[in-house]
Amino acid sequence: MTHTTGPHTEAGTPRRLVVLRHAKSAWPEGVPDHDRPLGPRGLRDAPAAGRALAAADCLPDLALCSTAERARATWELAAAQWDTPPPVRHDPRLYGADVPELLDVVREAPDEVATLLLVGHNPGLEELVLELAGDDLDDALDVVRAKFPTSAIAVLDWHGHSWKNLAPGAALLTAMTVPRGSKAP
Repeated sequence: MTHTTGPHTEAGTPRRLVVLRHAKSAWPEGVPDHDRPLGPRGLRDAPAAGRALAAADCLPDLALCSTAERARATWELAAAQWDTPPPVRHDPRLYGADVPELLDVVREAPDEVATLLLVGHNPGLEELVLELAGDDLDDALDVVRAKFPTSAIAVLDWHGHSWKNLAPGAALLTAMTVPRGSKAP
């Protein structure tokens, strides 16, 4: 599907928001939700997410990550797959955030950041993707609506002079994938 008009062709710098849901977590008894670690599948899938981002040329200039242990571990394992990981900001507002809170954090990104990675949680991330995507390629919106599972990656492209201008419906959802690591033989 080729798009030549619409909100994603406004004047401004090409920008990309990459949304990564944390990898699969464990549920150890007595551990508070914020402190839950990654489970075995998450430990396999988080590096696969990093490799998928590199393969898709979606490496960020800056990462914004929830302070929850499972999100931090997802970030660390994904970023370890890259030669030069970008700076990361761990923001407590991303834990349990809804769409307005997520947008507040994203809109604070410096203007020089062209590709921004957001690592966080559902349902907020799924709802954010659906809110920002005014259009999609290859039925990616239908895939997100059906399920945005752990380790899911959504790529939203838009044009704007500043992250402050990111508005609902302004982005084109160009990709949605769920990288999975393989089990050891």
